[in-house]
Amino acid sequence: MANLKETRNRIASIKTTMQITSAMKMVSAAKLKKAQDAITRMRPYAEKLQEILGSLSASVENSSDGKYSDIRPVKNVLIVPYTSNRGLCGGFNSTITKSVLNLVQSKYNDKNVSILSIGKKSGETLRNKGFNVVKIEFEIYNNNNFPNASKIAEYIMDEFVNQTYDEVVIVYNQFVNAAVQSVQTELFLPVQPSDTQKDTVSADYIYEPAKEEIIKDLIPKSLKTQFYKALLDSTAGEHGARMTAMHKATDNAGSIAKELTLKYNKARQAAITTEILEIVAGAEALGK
Repeated sequence: MANLKETRNRIASIKTTMQITSAMKMVSAAKLKKAQDAITRMRPYAEKLQEILGSLSASVENSSDGKYSDIRPVKNVLIVPYTSNRGLCGGFNSTITKSVLNLVQSKYNDKNVSILSIGKKSGETLRNKGFNVVKIEFEIYNNNNFPNASKIAEYIMDEFVNQTYDEVVIVYNQFVNAAVQSVQTELFLPVQPSDTQKDTVSADYIYEPAKEEIIKDLIPKSLKTQFYKALLDSTAGEHGARMTAMHKATDNAGSIAKELTLKYNKARQAAITTEILEIVAGAEALGK
């Protein structure tokens, strides 16, 4: 009977876990819809901004704002990984951390690498691995909007201009769908010439004021937009990953509960059969 009680307690515990994971799945699904709409609206704007920037850069000689396009010998590197503040989202966080480690080993093994973490998880993990984590920006997820993201981007841009860092790389999960996220590693600074300059140079734009003045304001705005787009991608990816993880956890818990219930019923049936046999054997003994 002790085994029966233990099995019954396990079944109750698993069913409670199922209720929790199912609730988390529904919450993530609701948040995913909002985050997915946000990144869907943002992408066309960001892509068009890059297109205009490419057209301007291709048509104006020495048009790039030098302080953001200054290519110098790389000694100090800042890596900005985007992760979540919480776990229970499958491999969402660990994938980014592994990508950062691979990037350091393959490209920046002999450089001074610093980490500015967007979200707690990557910052805590990389700090435990001995990396220089200069900042962990976790409150951004409490109010995820462009002005707040711009403040972080401006800080990074100022550090680059002040030559604290020679290169800045962002690593994030690009949202594909609820079940799929694609890890992206992008050079944030210095600004590189657009690959689509030749295609966009023929675009018929009317510029007011002069192109040089526009591009001077456009580059900082484009950098902030790139930073914010990565944040929206990561946010949507997190909710999608958590929804998928909780869906799988709920299904797995249901399967385990069914197996334990079957095991419990068999053990209970065997115990009842044993008791009946004992009663019958006792009755026969008394009859003799």
